[in-house]
Amino acid sequence: MRLEGTEMRGRVAATAGVALVLLTGCTDGDQNAGHPAGTPTSTVTVPTGPPAAAAAVLGPTGPSTAKPCTGTAIPVGTDPQPVIDAAPGGTTFCFAKGVHRLIRAIQPKRGDTLGGQLGAVLSGAVRLTGWKHTGTSWSVHGVLPSPYPLKGQCEDNRTNPCQRGEQLFVDGKHLTRVMSLQELKPGTFYGDYTTNTVYVGADPAGHVVEMSRTQTAIDKSADNVTVTGLTIEYFAGRPQAGALQAGPGWKVVSNEVRWNHAVGIMVIEGDNAEVSRNTVAENGQLGIGQYKSKDVRISANLVTRNNTDGFWIADWESGGIKSTRSSGEVSGNDVVANTGVGIWSDIAEYDRRITGNRIRDNAADGIRYEISYTGVIDQNVVEHNGFGTGRGSGGTLWDGGGINVNTSSDVQVRGNLIKDNRNALSIQSRTRGEGPRGTYVLSNVLVEGNLFVMTDPSASLGVVENKKSPTQPGAVTFRRNSYQGAGKFAYRGKTLTWSQWQQSGFDQDSVSS
Repeated sequence: MRLEGTEMRGRVAATAGVALVLLTGCTDGDQNAGHPAGTPTSTVTVPTGPPAAAAAVLGPTGPSTAKPCTGTAIPVGTDPQPVIDAAPGGTTFCFAKGVHRLIRAIQPKRGDTLGGQLGAVLSGAVRLTGWKHTGTSWSVHGVLPSPYPLKGQCEDNRTNPCQRGEQLFVDGKHLTRVMSLQELKPGTFYGDYTTNTVYVGADPAGHVVEMSRTQTAIDKSADNVTVTGLTIEYFAGRPQAGALQAGPGWKVVSNEVRWNHAVGIMVIEGDNAEVSRNTVAENGQLGIGQYKSKDVRISANLVTRNNTDGFWIADWESGGIKSTRSSGEVSGNDVVANTGVGIWSDIAEYDRRITGNRIRDNAADGIRYEISYTGVIDQNVVEHNGFGTGRGSGGTLWDGGGINVNTSSDVQVRGNLIKDNRNALSIQSRTRGEGPRGTYVLSNVLVEGNLFVMTDPSASLGVVENKKSPTQPGAVTFRRNSYQGAGKFAYRGKTLTWSQWQQSGFDQDSVSS
């Protein structure tokens, strides 16, 4: 399904004294996620909160928003690398409309621009032909790569189907991998790496069958590269690796990155990179990743329906956006219907701001800030997250929900609308060891000026701790928040009413209705 040009007109705005959330009608991108078009406008006033920056506005995404490409042409069927190698750094290359099948990763030079005419597709897939029919299956031999090391945690941790990179597509439809020939049926495929044979459960005659084979579309071989106007699909990346791997100073703008096995866009040691206005959809593990990269800006992307290949939903880098050991801003993104965490900062994050995003219908936490330092989570709409099922999922505060702050310090959660998640807010204190900026500990967490809506009486909000890491006095402050609905509160292992919650020292100047 082509998602380029999808538009979302959600806005989160705030001023000194009052935080205002303005939600306007949904468009086609929302209908794909189960939201009807024309959702009525609603206005919500949050109690007095801190002054906030100008709100981000979510707009169109994908190749249709890119500027026309003018530069050195790369026709369909041409190996792009010799063309790039023959030109000086700083050249603009324009991929022609059509499918460019890559057998190796493109390695640009410093300052290059890789652009595309509208309809230019970089594909990591090969066509499969020569099928033989035996019994109830069809097979083709000699198309799989040599055996390679496997890694990654799968939802099915018995047979671990997510660890294999090669995927099959029939007329553009993604087939489900099964792990034995006995499980094969229409709509599935089985790869036997011992005999180098691929099996499908329905007659492929008259259909286009493609298998992702090349691991990476574009490699971070140089600094300050721009990638724009391209569709990047069907790459067989290994877990935690990206189909598009961005480095320092890269600008990844107005692309569609879809149906790749592991991560769609991965920023690796890419200080000051920008990832904006992309449609990142239906990748096998994660939409956008960031690792050891400071001052990166991830903004105004549509990140939807990622984790199609069965990675562990609750706790292994599956879902929308994940960053590790990095800093920067994640702002103005629509992160919707990912089978995992919506936005996740994990392990030694610092100076992170997650602001002005719409995060909804993700299977695990909407936002998770885990064993990290100095973060601001503000002006987000966080709605209907945490209802996934599977290994490690559940309804307790240990399982999170809307926003989860886990054993982190100097974190502000302010001016957000947090509505009808499985649980509203989970503040967790655990024993998590040492990090580069000191021991991971729950301290100096401020929850201020938010509106929490908990329609379901089973929903909860509060602070949980393990025995070795009790919450220290003053570690968490709740103030000037507003609560609506029938949800409950939790502290020190007890379920509390609103009055008991206030008696425990929280939300003295907040309201509940």
